[in-house]
Amino acid sequence: MSATSHQQHRRRRTYALVATAAGLATAGALAAALPATASPAPSGKGGHGHGHTSRYQDVQLLSFNDLHGNLEPPSGSSGRVTELQADGTTKTIDAGGVEYLATHLRQAREGNAYSVTAAGGDMVGASPLISGLFHDEPTVEALNKLKLDVTSVGNHEFDEGSKELARLQNGGCHPTDGCYSDKKFKGADFPYLAANVLSERSGKPILKPYWVWKKKDVKIGFIGVTLEGTPGVVSAEGVKGLKFKDEVETINKYAKELQRQGVKSIVALIHEGGFPASTSYNYDCDSGSAGSGVSGPIVDIAKNITPAVDALVTGHTHNAYACTIPDPSGKPRTVTSASSFGRLYTDTTLTYDRRTGDIARTSVKSANHVVTRDVAKAPDMTALISKWNTLAAPIGNRPIGYISADIVKDGTESPLGDLIADAQLAYGKELDPETDLALMNPGGIRAPLTYAAQGAEGDGVVTYAEGFTVQPFSNTVNLQDLTGAQLVQVLKEQVSGTNAASPKILQISAGLTYTLDLTKSGADRVVTDSIKLNGAAIDPAATYRVAMNNFLAGGGDGFTTLGQGTNPLVGTDDLTVLQKYLTANSTPTSPIAPPAADRITVVQ
Repeated sequence: MSATSHQQHRRRRTYALVATAAGLATAGALAAALPATASPAPSGKGGHGHGHTSRYQDVQLLSFNDLHGNLEPPSGSSGRVTELQADGTTKTIDAGGVEYLATHLRQAREGNAYSVTAAGGDMVGASPLISGLFHDEPTVEALNKLKLDVTSVGNHEFDEGSKELARLQNGGCHPTDGCYSDKKFKGADFPYLAANVLSERSGKPILKPYWVWKKKDVKIGFIGVTLEGTPGVVSAEGVKGLKFKDEVETINKYAKELQRQGVKSIVALIHEGGFPASTSYNYDCDSGSAGSGVSGPIVDIAKNITPAVDALVTGHTHNAYACTIPDPSGKPRTVTSASSFGRLYTDTTLTYDRRTGDIARTSVKSANHVVTRDVAKAPDMTALISKWNTLAAPIGNRPIGYISADIVKDGTESPLGDLIADAQLAYGKELDPETDLALMNPGGIRAPLTYAAQGAEGDGVVTYAEGFTVQPFSNTVNLQDLTGAQLVQVLKEQVSGTNAASPKILQISAGLTYTLDLTKSGADRVVTDSIKLNGAAIDPAATYRVAMNNFLAGGGDGFTTLGQGTNPLVGTDDLTVLQKYLTANSTPTSPIAPPAADRITVVQ
């Protein structure tokens, strides 16, 4: 089960990556005016014009992405969003939790007879204990109650392999752990779409490539894909026997197939995303011009997907945007992403033209909305959470350590990254006293450790459930030998090759220090002469014993040199390693303080 990063991955495609300049805002609506041929007077909510059946029908598209099994409100920064104020300042808002998401979605649907709910992948995987402990059956149950209509797969849907994904779709008890109650798990009520994920054996998609939503005489097709680079961010076992095809080529192929079936209104659900110029969810990324306020892989994808597709629901980067990006014909097209962890949802209005069967794109409008916690909790979700928490409590409530303050995961080098790397170094020395250092990928750290109590455990207490939320992948901590030259190359791979455009800075154990000069480009950003271990320069010819998780040891996240290590030794899982370290190094009267995060000197 991979500890993936949700940062940008370089495209493997023949056309050029189009980088866009940052604009000044992201509200992301196309012109809200109706087509010139539409009657100006509405015949009722959701329709335009006079008569019993108007030509134009508004369809509400509600969407979200990257839920990652966050049924309960996420803690710390993972449970907040930033809102841009009218005076240019920002404020943070607590957000997320399916009890609140359900209420917001149900309220949004009120009065909208034509409403469809879609998602952009990573509904499960890297989940907190309440879901992850039960192989994400609780999340699928929650999504069924949310009335999710359709979702694309994301890379995390493959954390436990394609057979487990098929079980989440079709139901049945877990092959190893069995059933968790007297009722058999029934699976998802909604289709998972995997148009670009093919079986190596059959050459066909492992799940449905598309799905058509119908309401009376209105029909909209949905095509679902995940990022082509999924094998680079998921463990090899998770994608065994699978091929991942180019997103654009796949979407264009199935758009033609839908058109041949008479479906002319099409939405693409794409588990790949972009990077807006602002972290505020309501930033107007079209204020400069269409597509000017977002960059990253989704720009290239959007500019090459056939104009037959009317809107793109995206994800993977955990960012918030509701933008337009020109399609190949130069016509603006809506592209949205609703952050992550259920903190936002997107409400998009698609105006369906009954005469043409297509979306009147001049009247598409879209905006992100906060899943605030000031609304009533949905009782059915409260009951679901209570049921699964009761099953998880004997394991999850057990204290495993004590902290004196929040230990955050944010920043180039984070206090929590240092703590985890130190834990893995200490464990490595147990396996082999000659272990020199540890490396941890930032994408494998899924949540902060917060000082405030999450339940009845008391402030400063770290429970097993909280540790599970930080490291939910069940990766093993392994040892392998690298030469000094290889170690230097690994550090340079953080900022070069597939990581050049969006660096992945490894978290490092105590004793390893170096300078990261961001004024330079590519591999030169790692200052070779500054790399030292316990104050001594790295000897290119020497051998160093390095601890890391099995995802990195397999060359994941673009660290190909780590896949060339020798003399491997496989250890226990990473959560056990973190638990052992916290237990050994903290007590109620002597808690662990946040590490200083001063091992990497950053020049900007």
